[in-house]
Amino acid sequence: MQHSNALNRLDRLPVSRFHKVTLIAVAFAYFFEFADINSFATTAPKLIKLWGVTVDQIAYVTSLSFVGMFVGAVVAGSIADRWGRKRTLLWTTLFFGLSSFAAVFSWDLVSLGVFRVLTSAGLSAMTVVGVIYINEMYPSRIRGKYQAYAIVIGICGTPATNFLASAIVPLNDWSWRLVYLWGALGILLVLFTRHLKESPRWLESRGDLAGADAVLREIEADVTAERGPLPEPAPPVEETASAKAPLRLLLQRKYLLPTLLLTVLWTTQTIGFFGYSSWAPTLLAKEGFSVEKSVFYVALTTVGAPLGCYLASLVTDRFERKWCLVVFGSVIAVCGLLYGLTFSPVLIVVFGFLVNFFERGYTALAYAYSPELFDTQSRSLGTSVSYGLGRLSNAAGPLIVAALYNNHGYHSVFYFIAGTWLVGAIALAAFGPLTRSARLAGTQRRQRADEPAPA
Repeated sequence: MQHSNALNRLDRLPVSRFHKVTLIAVAFAYFFEFADINSFATTAPKLIKLWGVTVDQIAYVTSLSFVGMFVGAVVAGSIADRWGRKRTLLWTTLFFGLSSFAAVFSWDLVSLGVFRVLTSAGLSAMTVVGVIYINEMYPSRIRGKYQAYAIVIGICGTPATNFLASAIVPLNDWSWRLVYLWGALGILLVLFTRHLKESPRWLESRGDLAGADAVLREIEADVTAERGPLPEPAPPVEETASAKAPLRLLLQRKYLLPTLLLTVLWTTQTIGFFGYSSWAPTLLAKEGFSVEKSVFYVALTTVGAPLGCYLASLVTDRFERKWCLVVFGSVIAVCGLLYGLTFSPVLIVVFGFLVNFFERGYTALAYAYSPELFDTQSRSLGTSVSYGLGRLSNAAGPLIVAALYNNHGYHSVFYFIAGTWLVGAIALAAFGPLTRSARLAGTQRRQRADEPAPA
């Protein structure tokens, strides 16, 4: 065997139970990632009263969490290349689950901050690997749709956590700890272990053609048993085997420009999204809303999140992802600004709903768009570095938000966040590569390969 032809053998598969089980497993991990990512934001208003925590202290803990996200993202890219996509997905999910469990026993803000940094590292690492895993396991014609489907299911963890927090955090002086126990349930991903396959494209990129072929035969046997005989794959496309992509690879022109663009994308998305989600409960509480009302209003707004992911699933494979991202980012800027300019509970919920609706759709689109800008050799490294740098940049975000709030008031925070979203939209419009034509060309090649030979 000279080539396992993993890309084309996977691309010609019809949707089957294998794809659905893989989707459920990744979506399960995403669910508890989104459930856990805002745990500190939902408990911070309580800690202000219980431990006398200040806005500046919340900013420092949130800021350090993004340093943890950077470390987790970069490390994830390295170990995913070394250990494989499946194993890294499982280990990173276990890591953030156990770290969140440790946070249940925090005794002061410093200990809670340490556990949140560790949790954030695991959350970011799992996200990077999950994005790469779906990109490599699903046919290109439905890759974006299933990436969005995974987030549609996973994002339900955000409103679930917010409603849970709004109910249990006010109960007594220790009930806030249950929010972190909830986030720890991600460790149950181990129940899916035997249903997940290693990425044949990763095995092939390391030169393990026999291993890639063995996994492909298992998948093809399962799909054939369910859906009948499979069409012949398109001819193989040679890819250079590489045990580990060095960091200097991203300095090459073909990789540097996508890395820089995606760094801007993830930087603006991170500051824009966490500017809302991490600060909304605290700022509303500081502006006179009760802890119960501030958490509850934010919980209502997050109902828009899964609906936004579903919208992304409808448009991601039908239109150019770049332009979808530009439109979504621009709408978020407008809705987010209007959110910050009102103190009417109804309008807070309406505009907050729209922010969550379009932001989560934006994230689903970005998860599908990012890996497409790299080949198999550089995909893990490029995705992890750009995603990690985006998260690291927001180490300064909470400090900026705290400074703006303390010095210029509530509204200034939302002017800053809206401007951040616009910068991302402009950068994508000006420099974002188009990827839809490449996906369509691959589909056309496979269709030609399926056609019978002329008589």
